[in-house]
Amino acid sequence: MLPHDRSSFTQGLELAAGTLYEGTGMRGSSLLRATDLATGEVRREARLPAELFGEGITVTGDRIWQLTWQEGVALERDRETLDELRRVEYTGEGWGLCFDGSRLVMSDGSDRLTFRDPATFAPVGGVDVRRGGSAVEKLNELECVGDQVWANVWGSDEILRIDPATGQVTAVVDASGLLSSWERAGTDVLNGIAAIPGTDEFLLTGKYWPTIFRVRFVPA
Repeated sequence: MLPHDRSSFTQGLELAAGTLYEGTGMRGSSLLRATDLATGEVRREARLPAELFGEGITVTGDRIWQLTWQEGVALERDRETLDELRRVEYTGEGWGLCFDGSRLVMSDGSDRLTFRDPATFAPVGGVDVRRGGSAVEKLNELECVGDQVWANVWGSDEILRIDPATGQVTAVVDASGLLSSWERAGTDVLNGIAAIPGTDEFLLTGKYWPTIFRVRFVPA
């Protein structure tokens, strides 16, 4: 377990080269933070303008994309400095984002995953997500691992593994019970999943949670 800033309304979480990147939400307090995973030292932090509500993030090479909730703009940032380089407009809401090595995968709170070009942010396709034939809505924070997409389901303790080629849910993780009843006080929903490169483990946290958990998903 690792400590987590309880003031963080976590929207995106990603680990790259030993640095944990976290995007947070709420207008007036949204930011992007880079933390040294080994020491817990905050390396850099960039605050969004007060009118923007930050959402999901992902690393693409020497850049980071950061979504906004209802403002319809994605911010492209320099990965080292976190400085904003440009803004690109999109239609609809922004929720979660990940990069599979060739394309971005984005959620908008519906059952749809949209694929986007990592350089232009233009849509290049998409897929509807189904679990046993039923649509799965409220797909939120995303993590691309290999050829699979892991997704938090907003308002629940479930994390889904999705095959982006078909949209089918191929596994369901029950992440309930991470926080004790007394730790739950003042917290919000589970939201934040980051794969640990070179392992089969993940970092999990939530909005206003006191802790980041290092976990391995195992069959029940």
